[in-house]
Amino acid sequence: MTHQNLQYNTGTGSLENWLITETVFDPDLLGKCEAIFSLGNGYMGQRAATEERYAFETRNLFVSGTFNKFADNEVTELPNAPDVLWLDLKLDGQRFSLERGKILHYERTLNIKEATLTRRLTWEAPNGQKFDLAFYRFISLDDLHVIGQRIEVTPLDSDLTLSILSGIDGQVTNSGAQHFLEGEKRFFDNQYMRMVQTTHESNIDFVFHTAHTFSCAGKTFEPNRHICMDRRRIFLDYEGINIKKGNTLVIEKISNLFTSRDRHWIDKPYDVEQLKSNGLAHVKEIHSLGFKGLLENHKKAWQEKVWKKVPITITSTNPMDQLSIRFAQFHLTGMTPAHDNRMNIGAKGLSGEGYKGHCFWDTEIFILPYYMYTNPKVARSLLEYRYLSLPGAHKKAKENGYQGAMFPWESAWLADGEVTPVWGAADVVTGKASKIWSGFIQYHITADIAYATWQYYQITGDEDFMLQYGYELILDTARFWVSRLEWNQEKEEYHINDVIGPDEYKEHVNNNAFTNYASHWNIKKAMEVYDFLKEHQKELFEKLNLKLGLEDTYRAWMDKVDKIYLPQPREDLVIPQDDTYLTLKTIDLTKYKQQETVGGIHRDYNTEQISQIQVSKQADIMVLFYLLEDLFDQDVKRANWEYYEPKTLHASSLSLSTHCVLASDMGDKELAYQLFLRIHGIDMGPNMKTSDHGLHAASLGGLWQSVVNGFGGVRMHNGKLRISPQLPGAWSRLTFEISWYGDILEVDATDEEVILTKKTNVNDSIKLEVYGEEVELVEQLKVIKT
Repeated sequence: MTHQNLQYNTGTGSLENWLITETVFDPDLLGKCEAIFSLGNGYMGQRAATEERYAFETRNLFVSGTFNKFADNEVTELPNAPDVLWLDLKLDGQRFSLERGKILHYERTLNIKEATLTRRLTWEAPNGQKFDLAFYRFISLDDLHVIGQRIEVTPLDSDLTLSILSGIDGQVTNSGAQHFLEGEKRFFDNQYMRMVQTTHESNIDFVFHTAHTFSCAGKTFEPNRHICMDRRRIFLDYEGINIKKGNTLVIEKISNLFTSRDRHWIDKPYDVEQLKSNGLAHVKEIHSLGFKGLLENHKKAWQEKVWKKVPITITSTNPMDQLSIRFAQFHLTGMTPAHDNRMNIGAKGLSGEGYKGHCFWDTEIFILPYYMYTNPKVARSLLEYRYLSLPGAHKKAKENGYQGAMFPWESAWLADGEVTPVWGAADVVTGKASKIWSGFIQYHITADIAYATWQYYQITGDEDFMLQYGYELILDTARFWVSRLEWNQEKEEYHINDVIGPDEYKEHVNNNAFTNYASHWNIKKAMEVYDFLKEHQKELFEKLNLKLGLEDTYRAWMDKVDKIYLPQPREDLVIPQDDTYLTLKTIDLTKYKQQETVGGIHRDYNTEQISQIQVSKQADIMVLFYLLEDLFDQDVKRANWEYYEPKTLHASSLSLSTHCVLASDMGDKELAYQLFLRIHGIDMGPNMKTSDHGLHAASLGGLWQSVVNGFGGVRMHNGKLRISPQLPGAWSRLTFEISWYGDILEVDATDEEVILTKKTNVNDSIKLEVYGEEVELVEQLKVIKT
């Protein structure tokens, strides 16, 4: 899979299947590589704009958890922080821009293994002079506050006089919205620049420092320069830097960033002067280490924290398969705020302004399984975020007339509550802004969080988490559901009306199957938790009973749970997605199924019209089969697949991975593989516009699920581990590691057999199911596929 601008096979030797290279610069198609080449460490993420500026670029630097609200009629969002990448070059008076002169050679490469971005080019200026230029950057995984840059300039035809502008630019915005107040600008020791800016609503201080080092022919020197301060900008103007023909000038720019929201201040009084002092001392320290020293520490951290810890090897006829899973792991690491349980993962990670940095059910259903099976500590932190945001869930429930925890569809900072925008894109028929109903009636996220809580516990055995947070989450979410049920006198059963299920093309439906089954599961699980705590954790039970009124709630659960309407398979085994879906008209969807860009149906139909057609945006019933697999047999799953998949446009990046795993479960390995290829094509594919607003975080988690839960056959079912690999024809071997109750298990699978190795000894043995056979793993076990 290639595009004229992108190549995926440039890595050789130890870097084979580790590199993605842009070979053509196109100023009209900047968004793709800005997103897929973005760098991050979970604390911050930086979109891959170039050092020089272009008209259609998007320059973004986001810091996790630093949400701000621009105006009362808007929702909170991650503010675009001041730009430290910026560096303008003038080569003998010629402004360096790839829109001027000629590009004689160009390549920009994301090195996934080392988490670096490199750009090398040969440029002919409008006056005919030629130069080699190279740009290197990283965001440190070793020190979360560090951004490192290195620029090299080599004149090829004659001696060069160079001018440079470089510093910190706070004039950037979020699509025009300026989130920061003008703050302090200082220059220390004739070397270190500082900029302080404060978000105007959330009152978060951002403190930046930047320092430069110049060298040529192995010797450092101090060019002539003067300090400049403009509105929201501080920079150095370097003039008259002379470079001999063939020599290389090396510029190192080392920057740091600290904020008042940093966890450092969580247990001590905040002091802005101390924050600034700490930042200045830190930049002096990292500046002394230099680019090379900081880079080595960064590369070592990636090796130790990611590649050694979560190895996945795919032996395939298609090298893109190996590259794509590494791409997913790379970006999942860069976007996950593993350092702070007050923060979560945005739908676009930290790679763009899409969805304003808000987190959705994407985390619990599509991303959390990766961490549950590979880094439970991070999974726990992400679930603790949901516990810490319970006040917002209670507020939303109360405002809507319900009880318990009603989690926001979109979440930001802990105290923000529901942050889904009310208005969206224009209606193609009326021309008016369309109302976004998700924040009002897309309830299933509450059950999704309860499900993820229980799934985490079943995979890790983390009883401490359950005692502190998990049991309460399950109980509190079930309190919401029992208050949300509506009695239908005619049918003598409880319904859940006026909702949006996972399929967002169907608004204001009654009895969405996924929502009803998920709420039923949530209440049943809460009843189990109630009985367990009452018998085995009496002190905690009394505490939660006082806090949540459990005894009264339990009686309501008992009275209502078995009367909840759960849509059943019809005679043809198809389960109604909701009360009306199967009665809607059908149209020929071929045109929309074959379109390269998603959402094409909205050019022909408005939301109201789509709601009257049997068409789905994404998996709905299929998610139900995936999460609650034991409720339905294979015949029912197959019948519903054959009915709903042709009507599903996969217009959400969440959809394909669910279908991929289910296709693998049904034994259709080649269909599963074709779906897998489409998943890694969402961001890595040839369409140069898919990622303009940022990466698709959930699809990256879904890609890992497709490999490990789908082809690797790993599943937790009723507390028991199951491993039944089903490799596609293109693969001859799949090797990966998972965590199970504290032990690390290596799975080495071919089409004929699977070898399981317990690499740690937390448990004496592990009982599991392999290809339907009950086995016990002590050290190593080989199972032949029959």
